[in-house]
Amino acid sequence: MEKSSHQIKVKLMTDIKTQFDPILRQSIKKKKQIAVIPIGSVEQHGPHLPISTDSDIVSEVAKKISEKNGYLLLPTITTGVSFEHAPFFNLSIKNSTLRNVLTDLCMSLLDNNIKIIFIINGHHGNQKAISNIDVKLKKISKNKLKVFPFSYWHFMKREFDHAGFVETSLMMAISKNLKMKSAKKGLITDNMTLQEIKKISKLANKSFPKATKNGIWGDPTKATKKEGNVILSEIVKNLSKKCQTCLTRHSS
Repeated sequence: MEKSSHQIKVKLMTDIKTQFDPILRQSIKKKKQIAVIPIGSVEQHGPHLPISTDSDIVSEVAKKISEKNGYLLLPTITTGVSFEHAPFFNLSIKNSTLRNVLTDLCMSLLDNNIKIIFIINGHHGNQKAISNIDVKLKKISKNKLKVFPFSYWHFMKREFDHAGFVETSLMMAISKNLKMKSAKKGLITDNMTLQEIKKISKLANKSFPKATKNGIWGDPTKATKKEGNVILSEIVKNLSKKCQTCLTRHSS
């Protein structure tokens, strides 16, 4: 026997691009919606990871957080600020461009009565663009918008790397698009002093290839899918908790 239309419960998916306009507008009217904007990059990640790595990882993190909390997930901004990877492959936009795009997106969300936004960043080079963007948007929106920018690696215990153990393990957990036979050790900082690490990090911000030689910071050769799932779960748990704390403070 077929169920009548009023008996069928339609679960609103969190991925905003899959939604249909009338249902989405009705949902926004009924409930205060919270949006998530993931930002990644298109840049080299050594010979074993795809150039979409940052975008792939942050998309998965944002998806899991949105599913866990019922947030509206926006499409990932897949191009970021990656000039430091030249002459290795990168597709880059300026800090000002990324900042303007994010500002326009947030104001557009406000036009649709969505006033709380989490920006989840997946690439180190994007940090300058999202720095203090919450203050800027609060001023532009006349205190109507509440924006919280976060970089996901701040929510795990391990030291972050680039195409090293952490990123490679995360990619093994979420994707099959890897070439582990091509994985090679990159820059290892274990025996460096804090001063030496600070110096090499400063160089990497200007020219990643000069600092790492092969474009890899860390050692991907011992990465595992199991460890990737552990790290991913830790990030999602901690970042989700942070998002909920922000909402509690905002509502109080």
